[in-house]
Amino acid sequence: MSSPTLSIDLTAIAANWRALDALSTCETGAVIKADAYGLGVARVAPALAEAGARTFFVHAAEEGMTLRRVLGPGPVINVFSGHMPGDADMIREAGLVPMINSVDQLLIHVESLPGHPFGLQLDSGMNRLGMEPAEWAAVRDIALAQNPRLIMSHLACADEPENPINAMQLQSFTEMTAGLNVPRSMAATGGTILGPDFHFDMTRPGVGLYGGLPFVDATPVVTLDLPVVQVRDVAPGETVGYGMTFTAPAPMRVATVSGGYADGLIRAMGNVATLTHDGHKLPLVGRVSMDMLTVDVTALDVVPEHLQLMGQHQSIDTVADFAGTIGYEILTALGARYDRVYLK
Repeated sequence: MSSPTLSIDLTAIAANWRALDALSTCETGAVIKADAYGLGVARVAPALAEAGARTFFVHAAEEGMTLRRVLGPGPVINVFSGHMPGDADMIREAGLVPMINSVDQLLIHVESLPGHPFGLQLDSGMNRLGMEPAEWAAVRDIALAQNPRLIMSHLACADEPENPINAMQLQSFTEMTAGLNVPRSMAATGGTILGPDFHFDMTRPGVGLYGGLPFVDATPVVTLDLPVVQVRDVAPGETVGYGMTFTAPAPMRVATVSGGYADGLIRAMGNVATLTHDGHKLPLVGRVSMDMLTVDVTALDVVPEHLQLMGQHQSIDTVADFAGTIGYEILTALGARYDRVYLK
């Protein structure tokens, strides 16, 4: 077959959740937004629930509705983007808990769904989502009177343990929530690893569940095998691919493999990345095109049916480095054309 094979190890995802849960000094949730970081919420969510996760986080109400259909009643599903106009029916029907980000959202929620559970998001210094200290001070008593289920914030630099911004945000969040009898959450994957000071009542790992940094001890989750379509001999001085960006310095064998930017393999990897076979590093030569990559396989005595881009020898973050990006983008960009195989 000509479709690349994306293998997703559900056992590894569960193991990563348990490992991060063991690092936590409180309840451990699971961030499962963006279709479980591109890996398929319909299969990933039940694996996490079976591992012990009881609280989940998604980006939008639509994702929450999908997740509720997968998990059924029981687990808590929190919505980072809060209560947006038009969300009331989905929030009510799916039993979602919106993380309220502003006074306007608080008014929308209280007026459209009085008594329905909600949480609050505070901006401790990231300047992205949540109420800033002055806004929070103005609405705090009103918001608390509505009995929020959770108060959360988000760290901007948790993947940089020595960055002083972490301590500044921790102080800000602590000051804004001091003395409140409401569960609190600040730590995603990076914050979980930073230690107990950042854990409060709930950690909520995301990318670490799927094998990504900064969780360096994560069990690899994703393997991506690309089928070899054709192998050719290239003479010295001949070029390979669009734009003739690679010129053969010597006689070489080049394999054309199925997979390209239509599959989420970022174009910036051209002439930079490597694929592997049995531990051999095989350079990508020429540009990444829509459906094809060209790989120098001169070092191999026998060219196999598949070459591997991600797996035992190259993590999602290794591949991200090839493209000058981060593992999150690699995962969430993985396209719909893969033959997806789930391992249990």
